[in-house]
Amino acid sequence: MRRRTFLTLSGLAPLGSFAFQSEKSKLRITSVRLVSPRARNPLPSYTPAPGSWSTTGVEVASPMSIYPEYKSNRALFMPEPGALEGFTAEIATDKGVKGYGEGGIGGGPIVEKHLTKLLIGADPFDIERIWDILWRSTMYYGRTGVVTHAISGVDLALWDVIGNALGMPVYKLLGGSTKARIPAYCTGNDIEQHIEFGFKRLKLAMAHGPADGREGMRKNTELVKRTRELVGADGDIMLDCWMSWDERYTLEMAEMIAPYRVYWMEECLPPHDYEGFGRLNSTIKSTRIATGEHEYTRYGFRQLLAHRSAAIWQPDIHWCGGMTELRRIAALAAAYDIPVIPHGGGARDSVHFIAATVNSPWAELFMPPPGGPKEICQRYEQDCQITRGPEGIYTQPSEKPGFGWDFIVG
Repeated sequence: MRRRTFLTLSGLAPLGSFAFQSEKSKLRITSVRLVSPRARNPLPSYTPAPGSWSTTGVEVASPMSIYPEYKSNRALFMPEPGALEGFTAEIATDKGVKGYGEGGIGGGPIVEKHLTKLLIGADPFDIERIWDILWRSTMYYGRTGVVTHAISGVDLALWDVIGNALGMPVYKLLGGSTKARIPAYCTGNDIEQHIEFGFKRLKLAMAHGPADGREGMRKNTELVKRTRELVGADGDIMLDCWMSWDERYTLEMAEMIAPYRVYWMEECLPPHDYEGFGRLNSTIKSTRIATGEHEYTRYGFRQLLAHRSAAIWQPDIHWCGGMTELRRIAALAAAYDIPVIPHGGGARDSVHFIAATVNSPWAELFMPPPGGPKEICQRYEQDCQITRGPEGIYTQPSEKPGFGWDFIVG
C-alpha cells in the first residue's frame, strides 16, 4: 500500500504521521500550563486499617535514619505537603489537540518560568529536537534533579499530543506491544492484602538500616522469612532499601536473607556511589543488585554501566527525562542484556514503555491501603486493567489515544 493511500484510509492525512518523518504534522504548540487533574469519578474516602504500611505513617529506612529526630517517619524531613510536589503539564496546539504529562517533584516552576518559552510555536512532532533544546538550554543549571523532572513532564505531554493527534496509544507509536500482558509486582509491606489480591511477586520496604544495629538486621530478616512463608516457594521477593544501607551492612544482609531466595536488593547505597554498587554487584551471588530510581538521563546510566553497578536498571519515567530519554536508556541497557524495570512502572504512562520494550519485563504496582470498601479494589482493578494468570497479577496499557488519561483538569 502506498504511503499516501495508507494515510488517507487511516484518517491521518490532515495531521501527518509520526511513523513517516517526511510528513509534517502541521501542528503548532500554542500554550503550556500546569494543571491539577481530578478524578472523573472520585473514590470514596475511608480510614485505612490501623498499621497499614501504605499510609506511610510507619518507619521505613532512609538516608536520614542516622538522625534520631527524623528516623520514625519520612514526612519529618520531606517538604511540607503542597510545597514541592510533582506536576502535570498540559500542552495545547492550534488544532485543538492537547496532551498531558506528569513530571517529578519541584519541576513545575522550571516548566513555567523557562521551558514554556522554548515550546511555543514548535511542532510537537519534533520530539527529538525539542528534547535536545530543553536539555541544552538547562545544562548550565540542571542535568539532574528538578530540571530533569521538568523535562520529563513536558516530554510525556508531547508524546500524549502525538498519540491524540494520530488516534493511537503511545505504545503503538513506540513500535507496538512486545508482550500479551505485563507481569506485575506489588511494593509495600501490607503483605497479606497483596497476596490475597493475587500478587505472587512482592517488594518489601526495609524498615531498618545500620542505625538499628544487629537487632534491625534480625527484624529485616524476619520480615523476609515471613513473606517467603506466606507467598510460597514459587513467589518472588525483592527488597527496597531506599539509599539507606552501606556496603558492609548490605553484604551481611545478603548473607542473612540468602536462604529465602530474594530476587533483588534495590538501592542499597546512595545513588551516586557507582563504585560501591559495582563492588556489591560483583561480590554478592545470592541475589541481584538493582538501582537507578534516582538516576538521571542516559549519562547517569552510562556511569552505572561503566562501573558494572547493577544487574537491573530502574529509571523513573517522570524523573529520568521522560519517554524519549527512557527509550535511550533502555537501548543502552539492551546492548548489554540488562533488564529495565522502571520505578513506578505500572503508572498509566510508563506501562506503555514496558509494553513496547523487549528488555522491560515487569511493572511495579502499589495497592490502595487496606481497610476500604470493595469499590476501592474494584476501581483499582479497572484503572490498572488487572488480569490474573500463572505469574499472579498482570497489567497492560490503555488502548485509547495517547496515554489514555481519564481525568478532568482545572
